[in-house]
Amino acid sequence: MLKDLFVKKKKYASIPSEQAKQDVPEGIMTKCPNCKKIMYTKELNKNLRVCMNCHFHHQMTAYDRLQSLLDEDSFIEYDSEMISENPLGFPDYLEKLEKDRKKTTINEAVVTGNGKINGFNAVLAIMDSSFRMGSMGSVVGEKITRAIEKATELRVPFIIFTASGGARMQEGVLSLMQMAKTSSALKMHSEQGLLIISVMTHPTTGGVSASFASLGDYNFAEPGALIGFAGRRIIEQTIREELPADFQTAEFLLKHGQLDAVIHRENLKDTLTNVLDIHQPGGELQW
Repeated sequence: MLKDLFVKKKKYASIPSEQAKQDVPEGIMTKCPNCKKIMYTKELNKNLRVCMNCHFHHQMTAYDRLQSLLDEDSFIEYDSEMISENPLGFPDYLEKLEKDRKKTTINEAVVTGNGKINGFNAVLAIMDSSFRMGSMGSVVGEKITRAIEKATELRVPFIIFTASGGARMQEGVLSLMQMAKTSSALKMHSEQGLLIISVMTHPTTGGVSASFASLGDYNFAEPGALIGFAGRRIIEQTIREELPADFQTAEFLLKHGQLDAVIHRENLKDTLTNVLDIHQPGGELQW
């Protein structure tokens, strides 16, 4: 009995991991990858998925982005039924696409359509990194090209939000062809004197950054977004030099003249409204 008095007691009670998982439903909390603060996902979503502690811009889905920008019930989606095939017979490619379709509820890595931002008409393309990391395959390129052509037909501005790991390797050269196709469509849109706005979000890399993402009349980005073509390590190994710590961030590109502005997400709708207002030819257009 005397021996029991000297037994060291635990200071904290432990909860079995399985029980903890049951007590806290999956997805109810989110940990910020930048400051490591844990917050309620619901509160993060209310704050446009911007960390309340360090202002880190978490990734948004395409539909969340549209909801945060567009006037209520103004969005008309284009080509939502388009899905990718497997032209190269790449192993398990179709199975991975189907898995992403179920996970994200979208058919491809971009959502396109027309809508209104504070009453101003525009055609939009919103890339979604939750689907195959926003990679650009033939369907992504085709949907973006059709959206640009529709904007040209309607004579309204075209706005694109980019979020991509680059060209989709499972489609080989067919993916790379989309760089030329989308860029050509933007050129024709521009030749008609029509506005192009590009908003680069985290990450915008590879063939996407080297084509339509960088061809706006206005090139904007969200704070801290990774923007670049080749990876940092590849560049350092090629030039045999160490790159600055902020290399390929939105702030670095702004400092070196490759962006027009870095815009906090809470100010983005007002900024787009002002730009659309400046370029309005004379009153609100009708569809």
